[in-house]
Amino acid sequence: MRTDWHTHAFHPKIAHKVLAQLHAHYGILPVGTGLPEDLLFRLRRAGIDKAAVHTAATTPDQVVPANNWSMFIQTKHPGLIAFGTLHPGFAGWEKELVRLEAAGIRGLKFHPDFQGFRLDDPALHPLFEVIGDRFALMFHVGDRLPPDLNPSSPAKLAKIRRDFPKLTIIAAHFGGYLHWDQALDVLAGTDVYLDTSSSLPFMPRDLLRGLLRKHPRERLLFGSDYPLFDPLDEIRLLETTAGMREEEIEAVLRNEVFET
Repeated sequence: MRTDWHTHAFHPKIAHKVLAQLHAHYGILPVGTGLPEDLLFRLRRAGIDKAAVHTAATTPDQVVPANNWSMFIQTKHPGLIAFGTLHPGFAGWEKELVRLEAAGIRGLKFHPDFQGFRLDDPALHPLFEVIGDRFALMFHVGDRLPPDLNPSSPAKLAKIRRDFPKLTIIAAHFGGYLHWDQALDVLAGTDVYLDTSSSLPFMPRDLLRGLLRKHPRERLLFGSDYPLFDPLDEIRLLETTAGMREEEIEAVLRNEVFET
């Protein structure tokens, strides 16, 4: 099945606010409404069968409501694979992991830059130790600050991989938005999954070619980052910008994280 591994869909009460915040932060006008129904329409138009939907609690008190939303959309829309969220300041994280597992949630999203923590904070270590191989972890990586100063970076994630080898790690944005040179050095060629989201229009072509040469294709995941971008447009960029052949694009679209 073809999968978009990096999307977002919001509750109708907050969708318009989130789209405005995304526009303000990234300077990119989002597509569509940000609602699950619009995401599913765009997936069908692109010939994609399913999508992982991510959320990130920016405060501890958002963890439970955000996860309730994830559970709801996964139950209501079989084509959506909801990832849960945790926050380092949330005291009940062990019980929340059990609750997520019981609801059939198989992944977690971490966005250090939006959630207000550093990826190299030792306070995360007990969490990663307990998670082990129970969930796949999607990490936002990179931003405008240099890697050493930014809350997330490819090198910080590479250390987590070394220290916690049981983790299944997905590094968004080809391993690090605007940190692609470091991603090429420390993540490419490893068993970390890299997704293609929010990268292709912005990457220097030499770094893009280097990442595609070095990283195993079975560890490359398609991601559109809807509602920032449309899945169909992002598939086309794999051909026009990344120079991938039709059969290569098809293989990436069919790469799988979870064992059936």
